[in-house]
Amino acid sequence: MRARRTVSLALTGLLAAATLAACSNGDGKAAGSSSGSGATVLNIGMPNGPQTQNNNPFLGSSAGASLGYRWMIYEPLVMINGIKPTEPGKPWLATEWKWDANYTKLSFTIRDGVKWSDGQPLTAEDVAYSFQLRKDHDALNTDAIPYGTITASGNKVDLTFTRSQFTNQNKILTVFVVPKHQWSMIADPTQDTLKDPIGTGPYTVKSFTPQTTTLTLRDSYWQDLPKVKELRYTSYNDNNAQTTALANGSSEWSFVFVPNVKAVYQDKDPKNHKLWFPANLGIHGLWINTTRKPFDNPALRRAMNLVINRDDIFKQGEAGYFYPKVESMTGIPTPAGESFIAPEFKGKNHSVDVDGAKKELTDAGFKLDGDTLKDPTGKPVTITLTDPAGWSDYITDLEIIKDNLSTIGIKATVDKANQDAWFKNIDTGNFDAAMHWTNGGATPFDIYQNIMDGKILKPVGKGGVSGNYGRFNSPEATKALDQYANAADDATRTAALNTLQKIMVEQMPIIPTSASNVGGLYSTKNWVGWPDEQNQYGPAQPTQQNALQIILNLKPAGSQ
Repeated sequence: MRARRTVSLALTGLLAAATLAACSNGDGKAAGSSSGSGATVLNIGMPNGPQTQNNNPFLGSSAGASLGYRWMIYEPLVMINGIKPTEPGKPWLATEWKWDANYTKLSFTIRDGVKWSDGQPLTAEDVAYSFQLRKDHDALNTDAIPYGTITASGNKVDLTFTRSQFTNQNKILTVFVVPKHQWSMIADPTQDTLKDPIGTGPYTVKSFTPQTTTLTLRDSYWQDLPKVKELRYTSYNDNNAQTTALANGSSEWSFVFVPNVKAVYQDKDPKNHKLWFPANLGIHGLWINTTRKPFDNPALRRAMNLVINRDDIFKQGEAGYFYPKVESMTGIPTPAGESFIAPEFKGKNHSVDVDGAKKELTDAGFKLDGDTLKDPTGKPVTITLTDPAGWSDYITDLEIIKDNLSTIGIKATVDKANQDAWFKNIDTGNFDAAMHWTNGGATPFDIYQNIMDGKILKPVGKGGVSGNYGRFNSPEATKALDQYANAADDATRTAALNTLQKIMVEQMPIIPTSASNVGGLYSTKNWVGWPDEQNQYGPAQPTQQNALQIILNLKPAGSQ
């Protein structure tokens, strides 16, 4: 899922300045002496503007979520590598977990010797309570997991589900745990801003201002204590301010779109200014409102796909690094999704084919009259492409698409919209076409479900949608999604996924252009041990759950 963008940015910024503080008593690894290399503080930044003091980890609008520091406080049961989601997870607060054959039952063994930052021990009751909170409050159960029974006994937690959770298994394993002794006293966990969070993570909140949140290292932790003593999360006002801070070194880690990244960032310190933006199994593309004529005609959508230049979008719109090009005609990113591509589509990549597009249109009753495309009723084909004005990469993408569509006689207009109005229009189906992202997950199911699922389809004018923004109505796709999600064996799942790929290629409900990423920009001047192409132990994005893994892996530069 795409990170929330700021108005002045091509995508949402997230973090900022913070130095964490707070002591914790109890067993664990004792803090050692500070490193002789001198580095003790890490400065993290995001271009998200002034923050409100809100440490509720469930709320995506909280400062803890916006800046990413919630993951330094609240830990998951299992740590999943977001760029290699099919690999086995790493035991975290759970040491073992076991699913039944149909993914309707799950049993956890909870780690002994873990203590909350207030000194109380983590128990299986805390874990069970964390799941029960989600079951009891729809607003906290953002993945709509169909929880059945939730029980704890000794160091075991057992869960049942009302239907197969094969497609949601990573989402369940990575649930973060909250202390029952604090949260049971909170009147409304869906709204409480939680000024004093208690977690099992290695850091606690030391201070907060609207610009900077500071976390400090606990005295003890169930793993070896990180070398970073203090984390300062700064929330910069906009993309330009964040980029400037990265360039001058006052910000050492961020996730932000930088249009001319080599000149603006890398060349300022070629030795230390690094970036790594690996793709994951989510995509970006041109979502088309399939309820509006003549765009309800799949032949027109296929023709549009054939003329949109994904190379130009990557090199110009995404500055040659941000969102990698989607090669496969199925919309599945590679190499991450290579193993899922159906045999009939293996090696079949997208390429611009204006003549092929014109044939698609002619065969479907469209007519090119001079430089104007007319639909089968004789009306000129026009389209408005819309995205928020501040999302600079998407706006550039739309300008490229506008020019591409002119090659088949479609007159396109780019609308640089107000962000709030845009979100409302996308939600209610009041648009022609827009660049937008999809959900992502361990398999391409999440991509296709977000695009094609009839279960989340709502009529134009009705908001509150969680996907299928283009109002694509395909009973065949909905059936295949159900078959995949509830399959009892891999062969059935593979057949269902192959069906979804065929629908994607033939119906083209969205035009895929780019793969999502979980990347980041970081400096090795003071800290080393970051993930990169040679050491892909986790995403490089500071607002992802794996950010804790990165912090645990960092060492002061020159200390080895």
